[in-house]
Amino acid sequence: MSAAINTSRPFRSIEEWKSALMTLPDGSFFELMRSIFGNIKTPFNKQRLMEDLSAFLSRDEIRKTIALYIDETDARVIAAIAALQKPAPGELESFFAGELSYAELQDILLNLEERFILYRFREGPMDRSPAIHTPGATCLALNPALESVLAPFTADLSIIFPSVSLDEAAAMSAAGTADVVSSAAPLDDRLLAAVLSFIPGEGMFFKNEGGIRKKVLESGSRIFPALDLELITGGLVTLGLFRTEGEGLVPNESKLAAFKELSPRDRLIYCTAGIYCWAHESGGNPSADVYLLRSRIRSLTALIDHFLKLIDPGRAYPAQTLSRYWGILERGADGDTSATNRVHFYQLLEGLEKTGLLRISPAGYRTVGNAENSNTVASTPALAMDTPFSCIIYPGISFADTLVLGSFSVVRETGAAVRFEITRESAIRGFDRGFSATVMEDLLNRLSGNRVSELLIWTLKDWAQRYAEVSLYEGIVLSLSADRRYLAEAEPIASLITRTIAPGIYLLSAPETREAEEALRKAGVDIFAQYKQQPRREDAAADRHSAYPSPASFSRYYRHGLGQVQFPPPSSRRDAPDPAINAKRDSLKEQFRLALDRMKLPRPERDELAARIERRLVLSESQLSGASLRYEKLEARGLDYVGKASIAKQAIASKSLVEVKWPTVDGMQQTFGIPLALEKSEGESVLVINPVEAADQDHTSPREPLRLPLGKISLLRRIKKSIFGE
Repeated sequence: MSAAINTSRPFRSIEEWKSALMTLPDGSFFELMRSIFGNIKTPFNKQRLMEDLSAFLSRDEIRKTIALYIDETDARVIAAIAALQKPAPGELESFFAGELSYAELQDILLNLEERFILYRFREGPMDRSPAIHTPGATCLALNPALESVLAPFTADLSIIFPSVSLDEAAAMSAAGTADVVSSAAPLDDRLLAAVLSFIPGEGMFFKNEGGIRKKVLESGSRIFPALDLELITGGLVTLGLFRTEGEGLVPNESKLAAFKELSPRDRLIYCTAGIYCWAHESGGNPSADVYLLRSRIRSLTALIDHFLKLIDPGRAYPAQTLSRYWGILERGADGDTSATNRVHFYQLLEGLEKTGLLRISPAGYRTVGNAENSNTVASTPALAMDTPFSCIIYPGISFADTLVLGSFSVVRETGAAVRFEITRESAIRGFDRGFSATVMEDLLNRLSGNRVSELLIWTLKDWAQRYAEVSLYEGIVLSLSADRRYLAEAEPIASLITRTIAPGIYLLSAPETREAEEALRKAGVDIFAQYKQQPRREDAAADRHSAYPSPASFSRYYRHGLGQVQFPPPSSRRDAPDPAINAKRDSLKEQFRLALDRMKLPRPERDELAARIERRLVLSESQLSGASLRYEKLEARGLDYVGKASIAKQAIASKSLVEVKWPTVDGMQQTFGIPLALEKSEGESVLVINPVEAADQDHTSPREPLRLPLGKISLLRRIKKSIFGE
């Protein structure tokens, strides 16, 4: 299925990579080159040095070493950059939220830069990605000079989008390695129609201060024990299927007519979008203007539709995988998906679960088919009359039929069975909505196989007769004088007349007066009177087109068309890292350590080279013997009080991140942060540090600074900034 990832070409051109390096400040550029080539002969020639670097990275033994050094964390970051397509650093932070802290990710990115695996460049006006970037924004890209080394990691995205087959999930559950989490019943067509029937039958629905009245909630919890009635009702109100009238909610007939034409799946997609907007856009306010949310709802339904198509129904996905799918999909969307209006995915996930579009399985979320629901008329009995005035409806009933049934009956239960009862009040509500006793009788006979009791038929007709004896009408009324009444018998006016109120007085079905006006003009009437009252908001702003277009039709919400790119095929979670590869990696490091031990070097240079070996920056022994070092102490441990003080002062001056470890009664604690000051307290230096977390990527959120005595710090390490100046 199509989606918003395209890993067929995650590498930019060699020339762009070279340009990004050559535009580095001279100090950074030549330091990088000295780390590879040692002392550089003068006069310096950047172009020649870049050619030498390309040749060095193309050597087979160097590429094997680079590949061997790539560990599981490196592989995840490489795969994410390929999937996100030149992401900004902040986008990568969002991608790994909950897995890597801001500081941890920055340390990893710097290390990958120093190993020539990735680089940064500034995006130009003609180089826009699907993500919302501004020209000149810094983006991350993979080194095209190492394409043959990195390609296997960009092709295997299961490391960042794990999932398992349902058979695997069942085996995990049986083995006790995964918990089965219960989930609410899916909102199928029967339940949805039952909710739509329940709402207008409750009279006063919302409290003045907001929220559903306690009495309604108590009644609803008995009838709908498996549903979150408040959220689902709020979603339906947000969709405009009901409007407030007095203290209650009345159906919006034109919207319901359009809603029932949707497929069962598309109805649930709209319900999910409505639930999300109710909870997170309108603030749960039933008086919110649903027309202002129309564009938001439609863009959401388009994204939800495509998102669900990405999910293999035979697999289970952890929430993090789904969150990453959504984030990448949203990056490629137009409409209401700007950075300030992004969806809170885990709240959306709750809505998807409430409607049953996603269910929790032993190893994560999975989709649930709705094939049992249909808009077609059932060919076999779709309900059983269990009493003269009540019926149990079967799963095969169509949504349209259930909607009509619910318009003149009351839902009584939706547990093991879904049961409706016809009462005098519900029948009157059905008459108000234009359903005659004959229509009710015909529907019940068709759905039950002509098993409707005579008592019910007689009672419906009696109620209908009494209903017609006293009437109130609302709508467009046509008045014709005696010599013009012939117009009511001919088209196009005849088809608009729904009731003759009195001789020459007709109630029309036209939703707007302009339709009646056009019919009169077509009949040859060029002069007629109009008496207008203030139109209702719903009538004044009614859609000229379908109120609920198919979500799949919203291709305009996407910059490049989602059909142009592909998500990776489903694959199971990767196995644990191969111990043999880890052993080879350790063996290579040990080889370099032994070579370093044989060299006679001053302690500072030896420490610097040892640190480079640990950071996987040494690719050949020649880099040890011919190294040109600018020693920079980055960490201090234990009793090295002077070293810790020096690093703290450097970090404060440069506003660099630091990693700090210190012992507590619960074990070793660790944090990353920005040092603020080095203060004296009772004769001891105290480091004041502002912790940095992934949730605070701009470091502006107020938080309580940590105060750590320098002598109690076990490790203080300064994290260098990017070689690209970020």
